[in-house]
Amino acid sequence: MIETMYQAPGIGLAANQVGRPVRLIVFDVTQKENGRNPSVLINPEIIETEGDQTVEEGCLSVPDLFSDVKRSAKVKIRGIDAKGNPLELCGEGMLATVLQHEIDHLDGILFIDRLSSLKRASIKKGFKGK
Repeated sequence: MIETMYQAPGIGLAANQVGRPVRLIVFDVTQKENGRNPSVLINPEIIETEGDQTVEEGCLSVPDLFSDVKRSAKVKIRGIDAKGNPLELCGEGMLATVLQHEIDHLDGILFIDRLSSLKRASIKKGFKGK
């Protein structure tokens, strides 16, 4: 999954995006010039949130579509790491956005589901024309 994420190219990927019926996400928000630092999180759940931020998001599941999405600015996540150890992870900024975005995938939510009904309708209309 990590290699698929990098090839896409993306900074996060949920298992169900590649046909795997497990609650697992991979992500890497490091700048490319600083090397790679991928993370794996199994059974992630958001246990705390704080503040708001709006960030332009895109998605490997909806290519070439980008829109501003309002999410929590800080999150605390509980899950299991790749070695099977319990883990709590705090993220803010881009990391908070990616964690929420990928956990949404596991819950069957696309970023476009978080847009206003008017914006969502406009996007769906555009897809019907293609």
